[in-house]
Amino acid sequence: MLRRPLLLACTALLISSTIADAQPRTPGHPAPAAAPAPPTLPTLPTLPTLPIAARYAAGDRYLAESMEKLIADRDPHATFVAGGRGILFRRGAHAAGTLFFHDIAAGTTRTVITEPQLATALAAAAHEKVAPGKLPIERVDYDPQAGTLSFGAFDKRWTLAADGTLAEAEKGAADGRDAVSPDGRFRIGARDYNLFAVDQRSGREVALTIDGTREQPYGRGIPQLADILKAGTEEPEMPVSVRWSPDSRRIVSWRLDTRGVERLSVTQENPPGSFYPRSFRYVYPLAGAARLPQAERLVIDVEQALRRRRATIVPVQVPSESLLYPADPDMGWEGDKVRVQWTERGYGQLRVYSVDPQTGAATVVARETVKPIVTVTSTQLWPAPDLGGTLAVSERSGWAQLYLVRPDDPDGGIPLTRGTWEVIGLERVDAEAREVLIAGVGREADRNPYYRGLYRVRLDGSAPQLLTPEPLDHDTSVSEDGRWFLDRMSSPTVPTRTVLRDASDGRIVLELGKADPSALMATGFTPPEPFTGLAADGKTVLHGMIFRPANFDPTKRYPVIDNVYTGPTTTQVPTSWDGAVMSSTNALAQIGAVVVMIDGRGTSRRGQAFRLPAYQNLGEVGIDDHIAMIRQMAARYPCLDAGRVGVYGGSAGGYDAARFILRRPGFFKVAVSSSGNHDLRLDKAWWPEVSMGYADDATWERNSNLSVAGNLVGKLLLIHGDIDDNVPVTESFRLANALIRANRDVDIVILPNTTHRVFQPFFWRKLRDYFTRNLLDEAPPPLAPIVPEPTTAAAAR
Repeated sequence: MLRRPLLLACTALLISSTIADAQPRTPGHPAPAAAPAPPTLPTLPTLPTLPIAARYAAGDRYLAESMEKLIADRDPHATFVAGGRGILFRRGAHAAGTLFFHDIAAGTTRTVITEPQLATALAAAAHEKVAPGKLPIERVDYDPQAGTLSFGAFDKRWTLAADGTLAEAEKGAADGRDAVSPDGRFRIGARDYNLFAVDQRSGREVALTIDGTREQPYGRGIPQLADILKAGTEEPEMPVSVRWSPDSRRIVSWRLDTRGVERLSVTQENPPGSFYPRSFRYVYPLAGAARLPQAERLVIDVEQALRRRRATIVPVQVPSESLLYPADPDMGWEGDKVRVQWTERGYGQLRVYSVDPQTGAATVVARETVKPIVTVTSTQLWPAPDLGGTLAVSERSGWAQLYLVRPDDPDGGIPLTRGTWEVIGLERVDAEAREVLIAGVGREADRNPYYRGLYRVRLDGSAPQLLTPEPLDHDTSVSEDGRWFLDRMSSPTVPTRTVLRDASDGRIVLELGKADPSALMATGFTPPEPFTGLAADGKTVLHGMIFRPANFDPTKRYPVIDNVYTGPTTTQVPTSWDGAVMSSTNALAQIGAVVVMIDGRGTSRRGQAFRLPAYQNLGEVGIDDHIAMIRQMAARYPCLDAGRVGVYGGSAGGYDAARFILRRPGFFKVAVSSSGNHDLRLDKAWWPEVSMGYADDATWERNSNLSVAGNLVGKLLLIHGDIDDNVPVTESFRLANALIRANRDVDIVILPNTTHRVFQPFFWRKLRDYFTRNLLDEAPPPLAPIVPEPTTAAAAR
């Protein structure tokens, strides 16, 4: 196990100045001011004495599946059940744990079943392979009176009786979102792109719409690529998209319009069970498209339609909405009114409408118009009729704070929180007590500004009450009745402790589990180290993390690999112990490198000014902050070789990895880019537009990796799944083509039958091999020897 004094033997003065390489730069982005050259580093021996095969084996040991076996009680998976009256949780070794039920009121705990027993029962009932360490269960509940456990698995609902018998559950009552009305009287179906209603008792049917077409269907969303591939057709079965009124009389639905929308195509070269490739065309709203799919809402009185044997469509008087992702538009009911949230393309504004279902007349009751863009990941609008309006998280002050917006003042709002910190979630509203529970970050000065906490906010204007006082990251969930909450608290250096707390004051009532990493530490695991430094401006504080190999030797010299994701919708650096220790970044470090993560300017949860450098500037934001932080890390720890730096990332991080080596080829020598959205115009509209707005062609071009392909000097590997259902595989093909046309070199791997989730053994091997060859200048371990097939004579014996 690494000891702190050993680390300090490899220290130097922390430099806060930033050095930017003299590189080709994107037009319109001037080079930063020159800074002093870095100090001369002492000569240290280059890297590891362990054979490369042993280092790869160490890496395998620190992948998630193996790590699970080295950490006892890593996660009790605690969840409220029985309407919040109890907690279901697990304890024990990986794949050998036991599920328990704790009755909160009685203070008693009982055994429910062991994981091996549940795995055996589920495998037999579902005729599927089930491993005790990978139970595929979800939406778990427990009935303490009957002693029955219910859960979802393999697209079915299951019930485990008290005697251990497992059976498929009977269909539950309709929730009003699919087809059947809440009271069970009516059912909505779809046929030939139209809707019809059925009286469940008499069987009488009536057409609700009659003019639907393939390009303009009613109550049918955009099929996602995963559904198309699963069904083997461009027209898979789709759920009926309606929302029932609480009184079971009316529905609000919508009509899709894809006329004039450019379609993507995909070819699955190796479809399972077929010798021949198959191709599909599908709708995917793209940021660079001139026209996106449109949605228009409508209301139908189903009860009246069945009585009169004809339907009257009431158009909702809300502008047609451009769909930025293949999902249903926002629509629902708030009492006897329809509630609609509408998003302007490019995120210029969000509006909430209250709609009269009889006339379709719509009134704006809340509106968000923060300039230059409404950042939807820091903006939330919740219906709060019992409080008299809408609860809004808004950046209007420069920080995401909570407001109560009255319907008679949709552009105003009563501030419920204030300050230079961020509200990140609404956990519960208690209208009777006139208070809400919220999650927030950055309010307390005694802790990492990214650590989450739970707060009680009263509507009387008093200061928020902190319910999670420990200076740690708190991952919380609140019971249905609001009396209790579960808290998984930890930090990157403090193992997770899961407790039950009283929501009135945060008092700890019961400890449910605590992670025990002793077996992990016995392997020589080097814990990740949080790192604080300065941005390229020399003054903005940034946070990062350093991942070292096991049995780290500070007298050696290690190359640096940057695990990057600069996206303004999130953050990259882990704040929890689970996030830090279970990260595959630890596994990559075992090849003999130091891997780092950095949250530079342009990322989330630090206020609008911190994130705005990303606005229409994804092609440049964060690069020099990462360089500055890596140089500061190397100055503090001279065992880090800032002359040998690689970078890798996936999805938006794949875009980052490629652009880092293309924008700063003098600093980044090797890059592995997986599933990258290299030209943002070919990505789903919501992600690029959330930070780029509705940009013009010049802006999209300036931020495209294709436009700077000619800058490549180092080694670049592109990896993509052939049926990626998030970022189309054409993104990597187009960047490869741009590199070839620019007479640059490129390596590319297309993973067969792989979606956006590329992490698999072959991906892992290619990632490690690429850095081993090109950054460590070593040969990867040879492949396993080929076992010769037996000769005919030997086979005959």
